[in-house]
Amino acid sequence: MNHRFPSTVPSAFAVWGGFVWLFILVTSLAMMQTTFCKPTSSLESSSMPLTFHHLAKRSFFDIECKGVYDKSIFARLDRICEDCYNLFREPELHSLCRRNCFTTDYFKGCLDVLQLQDEMEQFQLMIKHLHGAEPGV
Repeated sequence: MNHRFPSTVPSAFAVWGGFVWLFILVTSLAMMQTTFCKPTSSLESSSMPLTFHHLAKRSFFDIECKGVYDKSIFARLDRICEDCYNLFREPELHSLCRRNCFTTDYFKGCLDVLQLQDEMEQFQLMIKHLHGAEPGV
């Protein structure tokens, strides 16, 4: 006895396969939405180089800057750390470069590898403005 379904009735595998693909699509979209829309904590923003609001004033205080906040100066110094991170792709390099308001040896090392030593005096003035004290760079 051979039982066959009519060709117009979809098989159970075809129906469930469609549901599985729909489930995967919806789950993927939901994960993308939560990944791109969730606010980042200060720990995440200090360890991830390109967070959505990484130039916010809060970030200025997170890296222990105690001087005057100037978004353009902060952006210029932060860009050096981003370029350095993009060169080496070391996960912690960006936050180490920015640590203590751009006064670490990592920042100085980034200036060296990016061949920006001729602008050192200008960067020291920028750091002094943000840091609120004479930088050790």
